[in-house]
Amino acid sequence: MKTPFLKMRKKAFLSCCGSALIVALAYTGAAAAADSVDHASAPTENVTVADRFEKAQPSGIARLPDGRIILSFPESAQWHPGPVLAVWSPGKLTPFPGALAQHDMISPLGMTVDAKGQLWVVDEGVRAGHKVKPQPALLHIDPVAGKIVRSYPFTKPAVSSDSHVNDVRVDLTHGKAGTAFVSDTSEKTHPALIAVDLASGKMRRILEGSVSVRPVPGLVMQVDHELRRYDPNHPVMGQGGVDGLALNADSSRLYWSPLSSRRLYSAPTAELADFHLSEEVLKSAVTDEGEVGIMDGMATAPDGSLYLTDIERHAVVRRAPDGELSIVAQDPRLIAPDSIALDGDSLLLTVGQWSRLPVFNAGKDKQERPYLLMRIAPLQTADKAP
Repeated sequence: MKTPFLKMRKKAFLSCCGSALIVALAYTGAAAAADSVDHASAPTENVTVADRFEKAQPSGIARLPDGRIILSFPESAQWHPGPVLAVWSPGKLTPFPGALAQHDMISPLGMTVDAKGQLWVVDEGVRAGHKVKPQPALLHIDPVAGKIVRSYPFTKPAVSSDSHVNDVRVDLTHGKAGTAFVSDTSEKTHPALIAVDLASGKMRRILEGSVSVRPVPGLVMQVDHELRRYDPNHPVMGQGGVDGLALNADSSRLYWSPLSSRRLYSAPTAELADFHLSEEVLKSAVTDEGEVGIMDGMATAPDGSLYLTDIERHAVVRRAPDGELSIVAQDPRLIAPDSIALDGDSLLLTVGQWSRLPVFNAGKDKQERPYLLMRIAPLQTADKAP
């Protein structure tokens, strides 16, 4: 039989234990909600797969004025069946500008559409497994006529022995027929920009040796779950100097970023297109636009903002005209976002797996098929925080 005294002691004991348990839980969180995590680890909901490719990795992308989407499938790193330049529609690739023209190209890479709707393509001029002298060139393609109008071969001194021509933008406001700007990422340590007078075909190698085009010595970046360091003599990842290019809306300014860097640079196209200006004057015209992340391709929006790929964040970043940065999309499937093109109210994005190639992994192929083409829509700034 329990006396009133014992009942009171038991009640007090339970009350004390309950209070202690509440205090303990408050400190330990043992009964709390799920543990807090970095919200960037959750993908945004505006990324979808537009297409998958089992045998060839797309790289360059451009949207023609009539809405056709052009993809490049370079062969400098690995051979593949099928076209090297093609019109894409979901589940289908049509050789562009035609089947016969495929024999006039070697390894198309970066490309752009100028203000008149003409397509310009950088051809690396080298094919995996072929021990021949590289034949890099800039190709002018008329999308309406469906033919290659002209080829501009890159020769010394515009290129060097370790050149790797990569991306291109065409400014029609300077020069009789316009001026093309081509990035030479360099396979070693000699990156530069190349200015091409499109009327005469004259070329000039500019800004070589400038900090704005060089990789950052010793730069460390994440590749999958590994941290890898830039090493020009023993590369362990896709690396190099000046890579992606973009013109602002009125073509008065060119933007670029070295691949092995986290900074964006720019300069007036009037100076870059002037073959009479000295290197010292050109270098002084360059503006350091600040840190943006490790990027590959970029695209200019009608409002003057830039869409930048971000390899380490597996993301696309928007740089507003005032320089403010915001994440538009982020997804682990964006392994190494490569090239981007505006397609109406969305972005189309090729996804690279270049750092998974055997050449960077002691001969082991770490690529995971299929290769992806992604669509990002809508394009408003991502907000993943609860």
